[in-house]
Amino acid sequence: MVTTLTSRQFNQDTSGAKKAASQGPVFITDRGRPAHVLLRIEDYLRLSGGHMSLAEALAQANADFDFEPPRVTGGISRPADLD
Repeated sequence: MVTTLTSRQFNQDTSGAKKAASQGPVFITDRGRPAHVLLRIEDYLRLSGGHMSLAEALAQANADFDFEPPRVTGGISRPADLD
């Protein structure tokens, strides 16, 4: 099921738009023209081939990542070769 809302309707009833998105895409119009689409994350991942960029993953509201980069051992710098 596809739902269409004006920007004003979306702003006034965001929770209703989220509920509608569980049934299908929600098109949000701006001055009568489609401007945005609200999808469930599962639908977005299916459409995008299941790939999410690092920026998209970090933008998730519940993003929780452990990041412990390996410690660099040995010299990582060397004198410049000016010849």
